[in-house]
Amino acid sequence: MGFDERKQEPPGVQEQMRQVPDCGEDSYRGSGKLTGKIAVITGGDSGIGRAVAIAYAREGADIVLSYLNEHADAEAVRKLVEDAGRRIVLAPGDLSDAAVCRALIDTAVREFGRVDILVSNAAYQMTHEDLDEISDEEFDYTFKVNVSAYFTLVKAALPHMGAGGSIIASSSVNSDMPSPTLAPYAATKAAIANLSASLAQLLGPRGIRVNSVAPGPIWTPLIPSTMPEKKVESFGDDTPLGRAGQPAELAPAYVLLASDEGSYMSGARVAVTGGRPIL
Repeated sequence: MGFDERKQEPPGVQEQMRQVPDCGEDSYRGSGKLTGKIAVITGGDSGIGRAVAIAYAREGADIVLSYLNEHADAEAVRKLVEDAGRRIVLAPGDLSDAAVCRALIDTAVREFGRVDILVSNAAYQMTHEDLDEISDEEFDYTFKVNVSAYFTLVKAALPHMGAGGSIIASSSVNSDMPSPTLAPYAATKAAIANLSASLAQLLGPRGIRVNSVAPGPIWTPLIPSTMPEKKVESFGDDTPLGRAGQPAELAPAYVLLASDEGSYMSGARVAVTGGRPIL
């Protein structure tokens, strides 16, 4: 397909992209699968998180939307959720800080009384051709945002999540097909898949399901803001389907895992990779 997109500062702003990702704004149709549910979604301002927020709202859920500082993107999602007739609370903040993670769950409980669905989707990545380019600080930050935040959010949410609750984490095809230029990110995605499998076994007796989704190359603001132009131009071309995916193509997997239709799905890693296998 090929993308011609101007460089942005990470994590990127969807509202400023020339080739805007399709998050299902004009295509997703709900059918009440999540009626009355309360969902916390991190990284929900753009890309996969935005697609999940749109789908969840149109399926009947109210949303607490976590994002870093991309206020224009978050306000666009607010309008889409409210247009679907659902409530949304915006919660900006850096999830590398455990206190911010706990405050996010506190906000959900204060506004809605409970958490039914937790989607841990926010992530940091950066491309590096040489190991010496990766600072200790960046390595630690990547793990804090991608893995530690997930752990902290789950611990904070559990007292407010009953039987039937669903926890969904965004892993990646990089979890077992790691890109060498995304080494810290790929390692965190393997950790997320592994942690999700452990949590599914720990929380199953409480009636709480835990799964992860493993996206392949998906067109989001993170791609042009963290990858060299040459890689952006050919992004996704090497998949069996021959193209990058759009965030809207991920949303149905997250809906299934959150809904009663996925009531016996726990401990799974669902591949949405354009044909790239995961083990």
